[in-house]
Amino acid sequence: MNPIVQKSGLSVVGLLVAGGCALGPAVAAQAAAPAHASPASSSQNDRAAERILGVDYQAQPNFYYCGPAATRIALSAQGKALSQDEVARLLGTTEAGTPSALDTTRVLNELTGGKYRTTEIRDSVARPDQVEQLRRDVLAAVDAGRPVVANIKGTTVDTDGNPHSYEGGHYLTLVGYRDGGDTIRVADPADPALGEYWMSLPKVANWIAERGYSS
Repeated sequence: MNPIVQKSGLSVVGLLVAGGCALGPAVAAQAAAPAHASPASSSQNDRAAERILGVDYQAQPNFYYCGPAATRIALSAQGKALSQDEVARLLGTTEAGTPSALDTTRVLNELTGGKYRTTEIRDSVARPDQVEQLRRDVLAAVDAGRPVVANIKGTTVDTDGNPHSYEGGHYLTLVGYRDGGDTIRVADPADPALGEYWMSLPKVANWIAERGYSS
């Protein structure tokens, strides 16, 4: 069986040691980040610029809605206003989570016209070519106005030194880039205290390792 199908998407918030999780209440829409220029040229100067898609951020309301929340954030940048419950029904989300990135790709394509595809990082640590593939995919998707939905697992640190730990697995949304894609903007539905943060490309790729993403 394709290993991507076997990876559930439960989210475990923040450095919690025991089971269960402590989610903050769902928050109202965060102020929109600067909207992207409509599909832009791929010149070197353009790709070096910072680009962040405007999204309607909502935190997930429970421990298993990370997939619907992350997918809904991606849809909001494309003018699709669905509730997390509506997205959860389409994804087939249960208390066991959202099955895989194949499902987020399927639903994103159903609702936005079929331009998303699923990419797996099958290795336990992302190879250099997989890191570069992620860079190309994020730049192409964001330049086209499509946030990327990533299925991740593990612990890493953002560019401000804040740790983010999801040992049970999680879904989040990649909504922008800077430094030619060396740094990725993450919208994290399980972390309303931060909402969005920057993370280096290799760390994002290693977060996705053994799972996949929709771009």
